[in-house]
Amino acid sequence: MPRRYSYSPANPFILWTTLAMKTWEMMFASAQVIGHRTGRMALAGPAPNARDQREFHLMGQEKIEAATESMQAVALRMFSMNQQLGLTMFRQMASLWGSLVSLAGSRSVPQMFNAYNNVLNNTMSRTTSSMTQLGDSVAKTMHKGLTPIHSRATANAKRLARTRLMR
Repeated sequence: MPRRYSYSPANPFILWTTLAMKTWEMMFASAQVIGHRTGRMALAGPAPNARDQREFHLMGQEKIEAATESMQAVALRMFSMNQQLGLTMFRQMASLWGSLVSLAGSRSVPQMFNAYNNVLNNTMSRTTSSMTQLGDSVAKTMHKGLTPIHSRATANAKRLARTRLMR
């Protein structure tokens, strides 16, 4: 069952801040890994030993796997998001159509103003809610896409830091 987030005014801020922190952590870990592996390549020279060859092979393999997992996660999330957006658009159009029919069928001025107010309130409140949900969905999609890359970069930084301490 998909996880449901309750709306709060801070929710978009929390989602985007968490994404920024996760991105920073991934970038910091990547810099450590790149520094370690570049130094290792320089020391290995043109004829790396078996241990270095395994590490260099792992480096390429991990990049392909992480990119593939990231693309799959984003594609699945986008498919789900497109369905949600289509359903939301259909509901809004149906609601607006019903409100406009009510406005057109008004028989008195107070009834017309009431129907007009209903059109504005429905349209504005639903549009604001939809835009908030869209922003949240984009942030969640980015989280899904970043997760495989982040997990590999941070795991490699920890693993390579331990091997550096063992030397």
